[in-house]
Amino acid sequence: MPDSIDLEIATPERLLVKEQVSEVQIPGQDGYMGILPGHAALLSLLGTRPLSYTIGGAKRYLSIHGGFVEVLPEQVRVLANVAERAEEIDVERARKDLQTAQEQVMNPSLGVDPAVALDAMAAAQARIDAGEKKVA
Repeated sequence: MPDSIDLEIATPERLLVKEQVSEVQIPGQDGYMGILPGHAALLSLLGTRPLSYTIGGAKRYLSIHGGFVEVLPEQVRVLANVAERAEEIDVERARKDLQTAQEQVMNPSLGVDPAVALDAMAAAQARIDAGEKKVA
């Protein structure tokens, strides 16, 4: 069995990651999926949470917001609607975005669709979680 797997993470705007990694933790719509080399093939929807992968013992993080993942025994392709590397995330701005979204959820008189505000809350929280971890 191989000891690494090809990982590609892309958004409609850019390719963020193209690396050989030893493992990937992918946020699926219903929870996390741990992917190791030789994993069975699957296609799944992505959730809104941090994604992590390991290269040479170091963990790296991204914030992922929706999309699809394709897993093959030797390759993982993540096609995210929105994704940011942890080191690119302004955590203070993400905290302000979270606070704004929480206010929109709690105050219907602002006229924001609650589903949109909840989605914004999830995205901001994923950015905070990934941004605070950076490289471990």
